[in-house]
Amino acid sequence: MKKPMRLLTLIAALTAVFALAMPAVADIVVNVDQGATQPLPIAIPAFGGADVGARISQVISADLARSELFRPLDPSSFQEQFADANVQPTFDKWKSISAQALLTGQVVSDADGRLRVDFRLWDVYAGEQLLGLQFTSTPENWRRVAHKVADAVYEKLTGAPGYFDTRVVFVAESGTPRFSANSQEITYMALRPSGSTVYLLNIETGRQEALGHFPGMVFAPRFSPDGNRVAFSVEKDGNTDVWLMDLASHATRRLTTDPAIDTSPSFSPSGGEIVFNSDRGGEPELYIMSADGSNAHRISFGGGRYTTPVWSPDGKWIAFTKQDGATFHIGVMKSDGSGERLLTSSYLDEGPSWAPNSRVIMYSHQAPGAGAHLYMVDISGRAPQPAPFPLQASDPAWSALLP
Repeated sequence: MKKPMRLLTLIAALTAVFALAMPAVADIVVNVDQGATQPLPIAIPAFGGADVGARISQVISADLARSELFRPLDPSSFQEQFADANVQPTFDKWKSISAQALLTGQVVSDADGRLRVDFRLWDVYAGEQLLGLQFTSTPENWRRVAHKVADAVYEKLTGAPGYFDTRVVFVAESGTPRFSANSQEITYMALRPSGSTVYLLNIETGRQEALGHFPGMVFAPRFSPDGNRVAFSVEKDGNTDVWLMDLASHATRRLTTDPAIDTSPSFSPSGGEIVFNSDRGGEPELYIMSADGSNAHRISFGGGRYTTPVWSPDGKWIAFTKQDGATFHIGVMKSDGSGERLLTSSYLDEGPSWAPNSRVIMYSHQAPGAGAHLYMVDISGRAPQPAPFPLQASDPAWSALLP
């Protein structure tokens, strides 16, 4: 995990998009709602100045390419380089290689040792600057600067927030680590012969706190949006229910009392409701209840077995795992159960986790005879892609954008 960038500061605001006589909107628009949209050709020359400029450009290119909305062009085709971010491009040179957008930048080492990164986003065919920003950071956090630049470009051209300057916590075999709302704490459980313990770990300070010990098995802990509560499941004497813990007092409350298996709770963004899965109807289905355990009602009716629900950060969707015969899917539906869409189909896909922009889902994917790996899929229906972690991993949890 990367060290939080405390010294990152946003220096400049968005510059003018077009002349005053023209509407303040960009000619380049990337449609994030259509899976068939062709990726936007974008040129990203190495940022001028310090040696780290080339590495920053490479990370930006990789971030944007991974979203499948952008197609960074081959640097060997570039006819122009930029040592100074304020130099206006020769647009005809970029039109000749079919670039629609151009990102230029410059890295400077300030007297206090910090890096200052200036960048400009250009509409090649309109010949206009779309965006101009400056970030300052400590040298060891150059990669976070690159992610923030990629976030700014993504948001400007798509209208949706970026998601590159984030963390993902995961495990290699089993477990369910989850981020708090401030992205500095994770909650997880540990199994021991005497029972299970729920822990809170501050990933900045390394401080670990035991939240509670239970004689049965504890699993699937998740934070409330305000970070003050944790919902989790407890299995004891063959019965599994959803519980709630107040982190300040460590007081616990049992939310479900059905003899069925109730598990995988996930808060709505408001914190007022919880989605969970239960087999009280015969097979695992998705249910929503108030955060105090009242008003539980079923929302999934599409056939198959529904598990591991998780509410999107914007509240519009609930992602889930669905098993239909021998096939597993990652899907989404609205909180009233309407609009169900299956985004993946494979031997084993499970455990979705939302990016903070509520557009991309990370999950665990496993092919026959292979171990689990992390994959990502856009809710518009684009093909799933491997996450940038080559080793076996499962149970991903995506943080909010880092401070």
